Amino acid sequence: MDLIVVGVILSAVGAGVAAGVFFAFSAFVMQGLDALPEADAARAMRALNVTAVRWPLMLELFGTALLLAAIAVADLLLPPDGLTWWVVAAAALYVVSVVLVTGGGNVPRNNALAAARDEHGALSEAWRAFRPGWVRWNHVRTIGAATSCALLVIGLVVGG
Repeated sequence: MDLIVVGVILSAVGAGVAAGVFFAFSAFVMQGLDALPEADAARAMRALNVTAVRWPLMLELFGTALLLAAIAVADLLLPPDGLTWWVVAAAALYVVSVVLVTGGGNVPRNNALAAARDEHGALSEAWRAFRPGWVRWNHVRTIGAATSCALLVIGLVVGG
């Protein structure tokens, strides 16, 4: 097994784990927060955001992006094979749907929620402004990461 194939396998696992994390938020974490009063949901999400921005999740999300990008570039520099375009497509999709959407869609909403005054009315209003857009962007991340994982697995089966 060559290094490209090993990297693709690791990237597929990383993209699958990312999809699972995002899916968990969309499927039940946000619904659990919705069962709380809005200000309490905002406080809980603030706490989740603080614990999320630590090395385990950052390594998982962005390490997968870096590995995928490196493999795509390396694969493009080699003579094309049956895996090349699957890897390039998966890398592009992952970078756009996970890295760019996180930075441009979810993080600004997290920051706005964190900056809201910790008063009941202000936090309730911040939560109402935060939740719909954050969840929509999280769905994009979920679908993008899952599709990236699927592209890598298909590439391994069909072209690897």
